[in-house]
Amino acid sequence: MRLSLPVSLPAAILAGCTAALLLQPAATALPASPTDPAGPTAQRRTSAGGGSVTSLPLRGGRGLAPRTTRPFELLGVGWDGPPDALTGGTVRVRTRDAATGRWGDWHVLETDTEDGPDGRTGAAHGATAPLWTGRSDGVAVEVRPGPAGQPRGLRLELVDPGAGAAPSSARTLPATPASPDGGRQAPRPGIVTRAGWGADESLREQSFEYTGPVRAVFVHHTATATDYACADAPRVIRAMYQYHVQSNGWRDIGYNFLVDRCGTVYEGRAGGVDQPVHGAHTLGFNTDSAGVAAIGTYGGDAPPQPLLDGLAVVSAWKLGLAARPADGRTQLVSTSDGSRFPKGTVVDFDAISGHRDAFNTECPGTALYAQLPALRAVAARLQSS
Repeated sequence: MRLSLPVSLPAAILAGCTAALLLQPAATALPASPTDPAGPTAQRRTSAGGGSVTSLPLRGGRGLAPRTTRPFELLGVGWDGPPDALTGGTVRVRTRDAATGRWGDWHVLETDTEDGPDGRTGAAHGATAPLWTGRSDGVAVEVRPGPAGQPRGLRLELVDPGAGAAPSSARTLPATPASPDGGRQAPRPGIVTRAGWGADESLREQSFEYTGPVRAVFVHHTATATDYACADAPRVIRAMYQYHVQSNGWRDIGYNFLVDRCGTVYEGRAGGVDQPVHGAHTLGFNTDSAGVAAIGTYGGDAPPQPLLDGLAVVSAWKLGLAARPADGRTQLVSTSDGSRFPKGTVVDFDAISGHRDAFNTECPGTALYAQLPALRAVAARLQSS
């Protein structure tokens, strides 16, 4: 079913969720030293299919002069200590396009902790939002610490998603019709499995965490480029997976599902697509909910129709598993003072809500957020068809 929705295009494009940010290249030249961060001061962790995360210390906390690096496609800055250690500070990066040799503009990384696992008080380390850069082979970094001062172990994280692990199971779960028993069971969309997008299963925690039945779906955007080829979506997902696990120290990728601009639905966090897997997508409200991320930036760019269709059908199906109406309301209890609501607060949400409804963020972007009322209506129709 297609969504026939009016599209609102705001003037400003906002960065949004902390899954990944967007880098716009500029045609400006910048010299680079020949130093490669795979040298003795760097740590390089590899994964199946040629993927890797290279950690390069930011000594003195001031950043890095422009330098040549191993090829990478996503980056971020991590540190030892609590996740909010850089709040109020500034981290800027610029990268060099591997194909053209041109340097992009400076881009500010988000240092606030918008999403992630609940109960992170006293966490061993934190990280900025990652930045999807496309294929790059040079980087420069500037760091200005916040009120808490320079965190220990400050480091640049460069992620190469590689070709992905060889599939060890089915690449795709086929679509299934709605349950003949009626109720609110909507059709299940076809879902690209973790094997389908090349996840290296040795990276994540091998056990699974589950919550109660899913009563709410939080819609996000990954804040990556919107004009990507859909065939490249698995590379974006692999890079985010590696960053969430190897850089952030999470047990797995944060989202339960992702949807690309062509409407393809991807399995996110492991544990079973039909199970209430405990995610790390909406700080304070990861319990009894699912996080679904639209791959792209939808602050000003209109979300493509197939993307809206994919969001609607996966949300309708997931909520229907617990007989929850997609156009209804639900109550969740905040588990973190880091959300918009103090810990312990009972909050009334739409069954399909945006990340910004639970946290002070622009996610999932103004243009996509404006489509949520119509998306709820379409999802509800899918549940009753």
